[in-house]
Amino acid sequence: MLKKQENRLRRKARVRSKISGTAKRPRLSIFRSNTNIYAQIIDDETGKTLAACSDLKGTSKIKRLDSASKVGEEVGKKAKALKIKEIVFDRGGFPYQGRVKALAEAARKAGLNF
Repeated sequence: MLKKQENRLRRKARVRSKISGTAKRPRLSIFRSNTNIYAQIIDDETGKTLAACSDLKGTSKIKRLDSASKVGEEVGKKAKALKIKEIVFDRGGFPYQGRVKALAEAARKAGLNF
């Protein structure tokens, strides 16, 4: 199990060496645990988090995939309020499938382009 996490962190470092967020085009960073999913919009030039949300406050009766979609919609709404339209997507070393994909597609529907 430890090797799996090391591989994810290696993928994450490789991706992060190539992408970074700016004030005009911040980075949407994703982290998913076994139970929850988190999303942040980050300006890497100043090192500040512009918006963040997660499914921690949600009810436990909602399926994880639906919960990820709600987090994506919420991130999109917060970005729209900050007048952010373009972002760089950082999947954090996770495969683009399941909850990560659901969050990304919901953010796109909410008006974010990446």
